[in-house]
Amino acid sequence: MSHLDSPDVLRPPASGPKRALVAWGIERLPALFALLRTAWPIPRVGSLVVATRYDDVREVFETDAVFGVRYKAQLDVIMGGCPFFLGMGDTPQYRADTAAMRRVMWPDDIPNRLAPAVHAQAERIVTNAGGKLEVVDRLVRQVTFDVLGEYFGVPDPANGDLRVWGTRLFEFQFIDQGPAIRAEVDEIAPALRRHLQTAIEQRRASRVAKDDVLGRCLEMQARGELGFSDDQVRTTLMGFIVGGPPQPPMVLPQALEQLLRRPKALAGAQQAARMNDDELLAGYVFEAMRFDPLAPALPRVALANYTIAAGTSRERKVSQGSTVLAAISSAMMDGRRVPAPRSFNPRRLPHEYMHFGHGLHTCFGIRINQAILPLILKPLLKCSNLRRAAGSDGRLRKRGAFADRLVVEYDLRFP
Repeated sequence: MSHLDSPDVLRPPASGPKRALVAWGIERLPALFALLRTAWPIPRVGSLVVATRYDDVREVFETDAVFGVRYKAQLDVIMGGCPFFLGMGDTPQYRADTAAMRRVMWPDDIPNRLAPAVHAQAERIVTNAGGKLEVVDRLVRQVTFDVLGEYFGVPDPANGDLRVWGTRLFEFQFIDQGPAIRAEVDEIAPALRRHLQTAIEQRRASRVAKDDVLGRCLEMQARGELGFSDDQVRTTLMGFIVGGPPQPPMVLPQALEQLLRRPKALAGAQQAARMNDDELLAGYVFEAMRFDPLAPALPRVALANYTIAAGTSRERKVSQGSTVLAAISSAMMDGRRVPAPRSFNPRRLPHEYMHFGHGLHTCFGIRINQAILPLILKPLLKCSNLRRAAGSDGRLRKRGAFADRLVVEYDLRFP
């Protein structure tokens, strides 16, 4: 079977001892970080350095002239060598490319377009499921790819599934660059580039004005504006598909799992949903995410020699070329800056979270994520008697870094 038409969004899970070892390590990572924050805050093993405390993680992110992103090699494979701003430092091209995209992704799109679309589709799915719903694929992934795909102006390919292609490329970009996934990427990435180029050419030839990101880019292109060549439009749309829709299906089921473990927090989230207090609902969702975030750490590469936490007892010299892991999951549990970190508090201040990174490479779609993630779960949280399904289906199952399956049951009536 071609990798282009794989029927499964996620790759087959590891088996045997490897699967057990990965699960064992992930489960114990919070305890390891807690120990490191106290006893060895900035460990160095060979050329690998890990920042575990809040202040040090922020320092790494805020010193982007020294700690650069290390995504360019993977991006060159995915984009066919065309530059994408995720792989750049703070250069004129980075600033021009991000500014160009802000001209076609308007802040008003979030409340006027994306939020209503997300909530409406999530509500339809919850209602039509009839009281039993698989959350990862049937709710979160479906809503995210449908709504964002339409907003970006990217249709499903005729010879594949955008959910599969985007997720595989996301995995290669951020998680695994091994030979097995690389073989898939070498087939999927060119196919997605061709698909997007065809969409650009067909839209332009049709002369039909459509108000989505692609349509706005083509309007800028027709005006002769800089930053909107075919290569730039195709690469940016591809970057959005790879970096955006695969994230919510990873992290939102984890957030729901954390709420299900805490009956009081679940009741509070449900009350906020029923009262249409979206700000408080977001507080519950992002606080739940803090206990099982999207990633334990984000990698950076040292572009020069540097000392982290200079002048303190924990200072660590970092040599040029070293890999530095900024442990965001550890930082969000650091009691030195996050009050009562083991307590569930839906009213935390924004600076206590690092879900979407920090500094120059804060997630470009952070405002979209902050708005739509709680709304995907909102119709489900409104329902009465929300509970786990019986047996193993009712416990979150993962495939490595990816949420795989979580089934819940509920009554289609409000209390």
